[in-house]
Amino acid sequence: MKNKLWEGRFSKPADPQVERFTASIGFDKRLYPYDIEGSMAHVQMLAKQEIIKQAECKQILKGLTQILKELDKGQFQFIHNDEDIHMAIERRLHEIIGAVAGKMHTARSRNDQVILDVRLFLRDITAQVIQHISVLQLALVDQAEKNKKVIAPGFTHMQHAQPIMLSHHFMAYFQMLERDYERFSQAYERINVLPLGAGAMAGTTFPIDRHYVAKLLSFPKVSENSMDTVSDRDFVLDFLSASAVLQMHLSRMAEELVYWSTMEFRFIKLPDEFCTGSSIMPQKKNPDVAELTRGKTGRIYGNLIAVLTTMKGLPLTYNSDMQEDKPPLFDTIDNILPCLAVVAGLIKGLTVREDIVKKSAKMGYITATNLANYLAERGIPFREAHFIVGSIVKHCEDKGIELEELDLAGYQAFSNKFEKNLYDVLTLDYSVKSIRSYGGASPDSVQKQIKTAREILKKR
Repeated sequence: MKNKLWEGRFSKPADPQVERFTASIGFDKRLYPYDIEGSMAHVQMLAKQEIIKQAECKQILKGLTQILKELDKGQFQFIHNDEDIHMAIERRLHEIIGAVAGKMHTARSRNDQVILDVRLFLRDITAQVIQHISVLQLALVDQAEKNKKVIAPGFTHMQHAQPIMLSHHFMAYFQMLERDYERFSQAYERINVLPLGAGAMAGTTFPIDRHYVAKLLSFPKVSENSMDTVSDRDFVLDFLSASAVLQMHLSRMAEELVYWSTMEFRFIKLPDEFCTGSSIMPQKKNPDVAELTRGKTGRIYGNLIAVLTTMKGLPLTYNSDMQEDKPPLFDTIDNILPCLAVVAGLIKGLTVREDIVKKSAKMGYITATNLANYLAERGIPFREAHFIVGSIVKHCEDKGIELEELDLAGYQAFSNKFEKNLYDVLTLDYSVKSIRSYGGASPDSVQKQIKTAREILKKR
């Protein structure tokens, strides 16, 4: 077997530095199970179509099975001029069964072969991501259920805003992840298209049966245009884009876990097994897992930008630039899956300090909106009611008292619409139970959210 499939065109071998520069074996060898799976389906189709003999097909399949075992066991010997995983496998197949190995490449190109490998690989990875998302969602629902009676401060601009059920906060992240689940599910559909048979860019003169290969490899669709097929990396970008959004959500979650666990907040206690210590300060319990999750977001964003930039000026069809899609893709995969796993561990293992959360919920004039609504319900235009209550808050702040500590006469100095029952609307229980809008932070609404979420997860 020649060292390179294409070297017949050249009078001189490639310069060693060119070989090193163009080789992708250093990173694409992780695709080996998918390369072998695709080759097995391809040769079975060739035999079915009588393009190769059945005996030759059996020889090739037997050789590929042996190579798969060698690779699985770490016994496969790569050599210096293995250009990529496809050539490494074909080279080894030639060593095992001889010249008939060359028939495996009939009616295909490395252009459609590599896309097949990546689609098969990414199909499996996307399924794993989807499963991890569901695991994290379940952890959030469990925390929401466990803390369904806890009233917490809700924040806007990092300032106390309105009282909410803490469960409502957990369920907000469930909804973020639900959109991530949808994005990856949609990406999965676009990944799950058979590219093999497009050849280098124009198809092939051999009477191949692409739909038979699709059936063998469980692809529900076959690509429609050979030129688009070999030059398409949209499915990679779909995955990277969905990953960037997912990682942003994980980073936001991690940020709150970091500051919720500080001495200033003390809303939660993080599980010891998901924290680290200091090399010099014995008392420290650092949320390194959450911080690293937050920190990895930049590289996952960068991987998306890298592939978008690689693709932005490429003419049809295949260009070697596309080889650079794999390092960013692999890096995103190698980070997004661990991030999902450790954040799920953090959420599952955290403990809510209910007394501290409730105490915080009483601070910051957090029931002021209730007072404004109280006046609006008694005929005062909301904008005017808003101004009145703002003035009351300023008055209380100047006196160093809370809203419930101002007497009735003090309230009536601002509006004669205030009556003794105004104090009822200043309680935390009233704040959350009085919310009527669908999707709001009331206990009944949150319980419905939890129930619906469990039904969604059960169907999966």
